[in-house]
Amino acid sequence: MNNLKLGALGESIAKKFLEDKGYKIIEQNCRNRYGEIDLVAKNKGDLVFVEVKTRIGERFGTPEDALNKNKIHRLVQNAQAYIVKRKYNMVKYRIDAICIVVDDSKKLKRLNHYENII
Repeated sequence: MNNLKLGALGESIAKKFLEDKGYKIIEQNCRNRYGEIDLVAKNKGDLVFVEVKTRIGERFGTPEDALNKNKIHRLVQNAQAYIVKRKYNMVKYRIDAICIVVDDSKKLKRLNHYENII
């Protein structure tokens, strides 16, 4: 499975997980000059930017390992650019991460939702 297909699988799992928790997904794979925002959602009046990291197994590291200081800085830039472009002035927002591990047959092994990672 290539990285694009694995990413799409993870985003699909994350989207369903969030919807089941009552989140309203408003955009997916939103690109700007700083990169891509995997999911944009609303939850209890907050705008939530969600970074989804998916791995097959954890032999070569966990999805959480990819959430380093530089990645988080780019996520903040993405979120701020999104807010300015769409004129969401004065809106409360946060950045979440969903880390997913699937097995070799693409079945979910674990999913962790980290709220407000900044």
